[in-house]
Formats: sequence, C-alpha cells, structure tokens
Amino acid sequence: MALVIASQLRKELSGWQLFDGVSFKVERRDRIALSGPNGSGKTTLLRILNGETDYQGGELVFSKGTRVALHDQRPPLDQGLTLREYVLSGAADLVATERELRDLEHKMADGRHDQATLRRYSDAQARLEHAGGYAWRDRAASVVRGLGFAEPDLDRPLETFSGGELTRASLARALGGDPDLLLLDEPTNHLDVASLEWLEQELQSLDAGIILVAHDRWFLEAVTNGVLELGGGRSISFAGPWHAWRIEKAARASAAGKTADRLGVDIERLERFVERFRYKKNKAKQAQAKLTQIGRLERERQQASGELESLTMRQKRLGFDFLDPPRSGRTVIETKGLEVAAGSKELLHDVGFALERGEHVALVGPNGSGKTTLLETLLALREPVAGSVRLGHGVVAAYFSQHEVELDETGSVLDCAQKATGLKRPQAQNLLGRFLFSGWQEQDKAVVKLSGGERRRLALALVVASGANFLLLDEPTNHLDLESREALELALEAFPGTVLLVSHDRALLDAVAHRTLAVEDLTIHSYDGGWADYVRRRDELAVPPAPPALKAAAKTTKPEVSKQKSPSELDRLEAEIAERERSIAELEQRLADDWSDTDTLAAHRSAREELQTLLSRWERLFDQAQA
Repeated sequence: MALVIASQLRKELSGWQLFDGVSFKVERRDRIALSGPNGSGKTTLLRILNGETDYQGGELVFSKGTRVALHDQRPPLDQGLTLREYVLSGAADLVATERELRDLEHKMADGRHDQATLRRYSDAQARLEHAGGYAWRDRAASVVRGLGFAEPDLDRPLETFSGGELTRASLARALGGDPDLLLLDEPTNHLDVASLEWLEQELQSLDAGIILVAHDRWFLEAVTNGVLELGGGRSISFAGPWHAWRIEKAARASAAGKTADRLGVDIERLERFVERFRYKKNKAKQAQAKLTQIGRLERERQQASGELESLTMRQKRLGFDFLDPPRSGRTVIETKGLEVAAGSKELLHDVGFALERGEHVALVGPNGSGKTTLLETLLALREPVAGSVRLGHGVVAAYFSQHEVELDETGSVLDCAQKATGLKRPQAQNLLGRFLFSGWQEQDKAVVKLSGGERRRLALALVVASGANFLLLDEPTNHLDLESREALELALEAFPGTVLLVSHDRALLDAVAHRTLAVEDLTIHSYDGGWADYVRRRDELAVPPAPPALKAAAKTTKPEVSKQKSPSELDRLEAEIAERERSIAELEQRLADDWSDTDTLAAHRSAREELQTLLSRWERLFDQAQA
C-alpha cells in the first residue's frame, strides 16, 4: 500500500505558478531521487509533504498513521536543547507509545482484556518493535555517532555547535524517529566520506519510503531506485536507478523532439489541403474535418513540445574551459618528513610524497584529518612543524579554497576578476558572464555581499583564468548543481596540468584521479587509481586474517567432545570466506570500470553483507573452539 499519493498538485508563489500537475506515489522501501534545476520547487514539494506549506490545487493522500520526518538545510530552532534532547524530540510518538504500553499493561493487569484494549496493545507493541523495541534510544544514539558526533557531544547545548554540525544534528533527528516517510533535502552536505558510506547503508536498510534531493551522483546511484523530476512546472516519474533515468531522459527528449517535428510537418500538410479546398463545395466537409484534425495535432504537438522543454530544461551551465598551461618540470611538488599541526594538535607526521607533471591525484581522509591544512602548507600559507616542501621548476600553482579566503573583498566582482587575472575589462566581463555573473548589476555587486554559491562561482572563474599548471582544489563542488559538477569533471579530466583534488564527491574523485593519497594513521599512504580502486584496497586491508589464526589455534587447542564439530565447520567457513572475498574482488574490478552499473553495485552490497555474516559466524565458532 502506498504511503502517499499525490495527484495533480499545483503550487503558486505570490500569484506565480511554481508547478502544476505534479503526480506520484511513494511506497515503503521506495527511494526516490527528487531531481530538477534550482527553482523548480524541490524543497517546496518536500515541505508540502511535511505539512509545512500549503498548495493551491490537486490532492495529497497519506496512508493512515503515516509518520513523516523532514531534514533540510534550516538550522534547528530549539537552541535551548542538548544534542541528545534535540535528536530524541524527533521521536515524540515513540515516547507516547511507550507511555501507552505502560498504561495498557496496568489496565490488563487489572483484568481488562476486551478486544479494543488488546488491539490497541498489539498495535502499540508493533509500532515500538518496528523502531527497535525499547532499545530505540540506543539506536538513535548510534545514528548520532554514525553521523560523526562523539559521545560527549550528546550532552552539549545546540548553540555550541557550528552550522555544519547543526545540519548533521537535523539529519540525526529525522533518522532517529523511525519515520514511515523520510524526506531529505541535501543530506550529504557537511558529511565526510565515512559518514556518507554509513548513511548509504542506513538508508538502504530502513523500512520506510524515502524522497531525497542530492547532487552527489555516487550517493544517488547507491541509494535510490526511482526518480521524480521537476522542470518547466511539470513532473516526470521514472522507476529505476539514477543512471538508467539519465539514459531514458535523453531517449525521451530525442523522441519528443522527433514527435514535435513530425507533427509540425503533418500540420503544415493539412493546412495546405484546407487552404486549397475549403471554399470548394465538394471538398468543404473534408476541409472542415481536416481543420478539426489540425486542432488535435496542435494539442499533441504542444504536449510533445512541453515534454521536450521539461526534459531539456537547464539552467545556464558554468563555462569550464581551462587555459592551456605552461609546461612545468617533471617533478611538480615533493615533500620529505613533513609534519603538520593545528595549534598544539598534531595532524600529520612523516609525510613524504611527490607529484609528477600531468598527474591527477585525489587527497582523501576524514573531516578534521588535516587535508586543508596540508594544502595550505604545500602552498607556504602555513609553516610546517618539521620537514620540507619543494615546488618543481616552472610550477605555477592556483588554489581553490574550501573557504574562498583567496578572494579580494575590497571591491566589486569585476574589480576582483581583473585584479586576480590581469584581464582587460571586456575579457573579464566575458569570463564572469560564463560563470553566471551576467549584466552590470551582477558584475558591480560588492564581493563582501556575495552569497556562498556566488563566491564559489567567482573563485572558480579566477582558477579557470589563472593559467596555472598545478591546481590545488579544496571541495570545488560545494554549492554546484549536478550539471555543473559534471562539467567540472570533464574539464579536469581534460586538463593537461597537475591536479591535487580534495572532495567528498566520490564520482568526481573516481573520474579524475589517477592516484589517491589517503590520510591514515596520521600520515599519507598512496594508492593507485581513483575512488573505487582505493575502496577495494582499503577493504582488503581491513579484512582480519581470520583463517590463518584459526589454523594456528586448531593445532594447539583440544575442544571438548560436544564441540568436536567446530573445526570441520570452521574449515568449511574458511573456504566460503575465501570464495566470497574472491567474488568481491571481481565485482570491485568491474565497478572500477563502471561505477554506475547498478546490478554490479547490488551484487557487491549483497556479497559484502554475506561476507560479514560469514565472518561473524567464524568468530563465534572460533571463540567456542578456544573456550
């Protein structure tokens, strides 16, 4: 049964129509990617579903008792609460259910066993069991930890957290309440890769329907199984994974364009017939019939044209086009024995690596592990605690900062562009126009008054025009829509210079990087390949050497008669574990070639889950053998 059915929804803002005719349904276990250009109404639709915003037409029907939770980018308003209190406030119905169960148990203990009481008790018990039973608070706490908070954070007041931490707190509140319908607006913001991977697994396991808005393509591919796209005031639904929708969308646009063209030809032909015969008595009825047919074809053509507009509607895309950089020496940068710290906190030690001309390298690691600090140290913006950094011959570096600290805020957008690039006014105006700063009003705006997204676009424009041969990019996709991310990806792939890239966009990392530098154990380790290659190698190294330990233990232990079956069972499990690891390695090799292959992704997830089950069984049997 569907959790919610929307039919022909219409939303107006100050008399202007945002969308009309939006229809869809969401069932339990559906994971719907809500897609569309900025301004198409994605966030508004989520707030309509959450009951926060009204709508002017259509019908919205929820299944009885459906519990809805919304996470969006607004900071929590309950600033007087601790993190624990705020997260648990999203589970008020579970607290009420516990209270109802206690009340019903007292009544039943007093002899009340009528059908209504028993039914209420059964329903309340089922509701609590769905949330994990009386341990639901522990699960809510595990959600908080999964999103990167530590145990002491639970009792900190909300006002002591940063904006990004408050956004994660909002996500924890939405997840912790065990909703039936979960609405997520940009849930990947402010999450490091470890939290992203945790969130993907969490969303896959929830017994709920989910509608989410995200620009992270890897995340969309891993989580969603359907698409609802808004555009041109209309909606299109598609049942299938994200990459399949992108293919289908292109095919539909092509078909709609051909249909509109064909109908146009038919209409022209019929109009010629009518013009020729409408005044001839023996052809008048035919001409009138053709006029009726023309009206029908016109409506069909308008429908095809509308679908084409909806499918091909795009915002202006950023104009990534890097200048051809000068050639540098073979070694672009080299570090030896480098130590990096933030105040008294050691971040990295004994860091030694080199980048060669033309290499595209990803730098990955958890939030707070020192990635940004390392970039700033490489550029001599920070002093290292120890060790050395050497730039190669002819290296011209350009830095795209996560915090845009490199922008000159003393003048207008145009002033900033001219000072940073040395371009004359017309060339600087053209550059800014390609980055959506169109017209004198946009270009004369003071830099200090720019929004976060506008600052990112301006900083990218300066990097594009820098002519550098060594790009150091710190989270360049923040505030960029999906099309602009893909445009940046293509440009970086084609860039002939050297790239050192920090990003949580795993699709970008996998497409651009030839090599991955990972922050691990307070130092840097190097892995060949992009993100998929790194994950495969990371997981291989994380698998415990269980079978060898078993063999050593089996030779030295003498299990009791009641446990004599354990060694043979353990031998069988060893073989299964080895076979499952070989299967996972093969699947990961296929993912390295095509990360968007959803069948392979599903098979990989299933194989990983089976491996974890086998390892857990092995550990239990091994403990029994040791006892």
